[in-house]
Amino acid sequence: MPQSQPSAQPSRIPLPGSGQMPLLLAMLVLLVTLLVTFSAWTGAKRTAETQLLETFDYRTRDMVFSISRRMAVYEQVLRGARGYLRGSVDLDRRDWDEYYRLLRLDQSFPGMEGLAISTIVPAARLAEHEAAMRRKGYADYRIHPPGPRDMYTSITHIEPFGGRNLRAFGYDMFSEPVRRAAMERARDSGQAALSGKVVLVQEGTAHEGPARQQAGALMYLPVYRAGELTGTVEQRRKAIVGWVYAPFRMNDLMRGLGGAHSTDLDIEIHDGDPAGEVTLLYRSQAAANARAQLRASAQIVPGGRTWTITMRSSAALENSLDTTRPQLVAVTGIGLSVLISLVVWLLASERRRALQLAHGMTLELRQSHDQVASEQKRIQVILETAPDAFVTVDAEGRITDWNAQASRLFGWSAAQAIGRDVRELLPEDRRAAFGAGFAVFARGGGCPMLGAPTELTVVDSNGRRIPAEVTVAQLALGEGFGATAFVRDISQRKETEAREQQRQQGLDQARQLLARAQKLEAVGKLTGGVAHDFNNILHIISANVQLMLRADSSQRKRLLSILDAVERGAKLAGQLLAFARRQPLHPLEVHVGQLLERMDSLVLRAAGDQIALDKRVPPELWPTLVDPNQLENVLLNLVINARDAMEGNGRIVLALENVHVADDAVLAPGDYVAVAVTDTGHGMPQDVAERAFEPFFTTKPEGKGTGLGLSMAHGFARQSGGDIRIASEPGKGTTVTIYLPRHSAAAPTAAIGAAAVS
Repeated sequence: MPQSQPSAQPSRIPLPGSGQMPLLLAMLVLLVTLLVTFSAWTGAKRTAETQLLETFDYRTRDMVFSISRRMAVYEQVLRGARGYLRGSVDLDRRDWDEYYRLLRLDQSFPGMEGLAISTIVPAARLAEHEAAMRRKGYADYRIHPPGPRDMYTSITHIEPFGGRNLRAFGYDMFSEPVRRAAMERARDSGQAALSGKVVLVQEGTAHEGPARQQAGALMYLPVYRAGELTGTVEQRRKAIVGWVYAPFRMNDLMRGLGGAHSTDLDIEIHDGDPAGEVTLLYRSQAAANARAQLRASAQIVPGGRTWTITMRSSAALENSLDTTRPQLVAVTGIGLSVLISLVVWLLASERRRALQLAHGMTLELRQSHDQVASEQKRIQVILETAPDAFVTVDAEGRITDWNAQASRLFGWSAAQAIGRDVRELLPEDRRAAFGAGFAVFARGGGCPMLGAPTELTVVDSNGRRIPAEVTVAQLALGEGFGATAFVRDISQRKETEAREQQRQQGLDQARQLLARAQKLEAVGKLTGGVAHDFNNILHIISANVQLMLRADSSQRKRLLSILDAVERGAKLAGQLLAFARRQPLHPLEVHVGQLLERMDSLVLRAAGDQIALDKRVPPELWPTLVDPNQLENVLLNLVINARDAMEGNGRIVLALENVHVADDAVLAPGDYVAVAVTDTGHGMPQDVAERAFEPFFTTKPEGKGTGLGLSMAHGFARQSGGDIRIASEPGKGTTVTIYLPRHSAAAPTAAIGAAAVS
């Protein structure tokens, strides 16, 4: 028998295009995504560099302002000294020493070598002057350097009178050209005059070594004879009797400026325009770093003399440049680029294979109608296993198809659902409007919901409302138009969106809290600088008033009144320094529960008889490292504020608690002791609570408060490494909570912390 021939197999239809197309498409996507990544990385890097430039600009302006302000304060010191002399340079050295000690210049004015008087000695009276000085107890006194001159000057008073300053005693500064030019300028102008670059006489001889010598300058202020006219240059030259002056060592002067960010800048100061070592007054250790990224210069004119200040970014400041974010952007972008390219390659390859399969299925469908039934069954399986509910509606609005997911979503089986009016899937308040709209759609086939997903609310068999996303497609029928719809339950997505909204609200609150903290930080820095300079001026006023009390008792009552005003001003300056976190603290290990027990009687008296006081102290409360005296003052102030808020009648709760902070806009992660003071007073609106820590802001009547209590508490908490928060609502009282860092090391035995010297 002849062998049977094999049955014909369907031929493959060749597909257009090259097999390399998926790879080329993936490479193109990789190139585009890498370009986008490079753009994002460049933007992140540029943002970080901009932030560094803004920080450098702020540091340079702050440094120039600090130097100018310091030299202006020194000029005020000289003016106070000239006022004390009252037109005469002939006074006992002990009086000058007492005046110097009252001013405490060695503590408050670093860089100032001393406070001295240079007296004019006519050539004809040279021998008489030296003899008179020797009779006062200075056996070796003589004006130096020796030599004949038309006029001599001599440093007859200098404090502190010892150490290096003894080298300057009797020195004729008028004999040296640089000093003489400044003295003549001060004499003729009547104003303070700063000399050019000099090596102070106090530095000794050059053989002592450059490490011991510093560049210096001197500031002079003329002293005119009491009662003489000084309106013209000739009158001032005739009335001059000497100068009060102060010598400065530039390294000590700049070291005194200091500050938390003093290492951010490398600084050079030149006398006039920079001309190398000849004009160099000061250079920080790393100022010669030629590789600095940022540079700036400025000129100031202290005492009529131009100083050029050149500043460069230090290595510490440049190392603060944020490189993490650009690197993260680059790594993430490259990773995503590779991943997206791989996905594109896989999809393109699968698409080619899918086209081949489609061609094969077409040939098979042509050969047998049985494949139609098989395909319908396959579609039915897909619809039954689809994650979304599938509903088909005819032109009459009756349900004709219903998959398993629709049964799970709405609670009706397919047998129960098919034939029902589709309006039963909607809430009752929407059924009438839907019916009218569907009638128009059934006639013309037009509907706004076609194509794009639409969110609406559906109901299940129990009447439960379900948020859903519906995608509608038109279905042409002989008698009109029906519709197919995929219905997706989006309850979880709605809940996720609600949680995300809550999280965003929390982030917004954290940003507002950080903005308020930065605002208080800026106000504190300004307040601290003003308060410190104001305090220095008060020292000078106080010293002069005390000396006037000794010399003249006829005006005692008025002078005492001035002293009282000075004391009140000093107290105000101290409160402002507390807010600015520049008050000296003496931190010790403190158990806040035990401190409250010691304060019990004091707190009860402050609260008053009509106030109920409740203390809540856990048994295992952590210790903290703070200044106990300052903490007592803060707690007492908070209790008094609570008492005033309740108008003397209510309840105050002092609650202590151990708190762990993991994620906070202001507080560093770690353990804290929370001290909360809660009252049942009237409370505060949000706008008032946001300004509660600002200095001089108060809601109390005039004369009932200075507005510095909460400001001091804020400064104390931040200076101690913690924070203070306020929560208040009108009609529900106020809670002020202080967070203090937990302390686990041994308590220090010496007081630490001192106010920064500006």
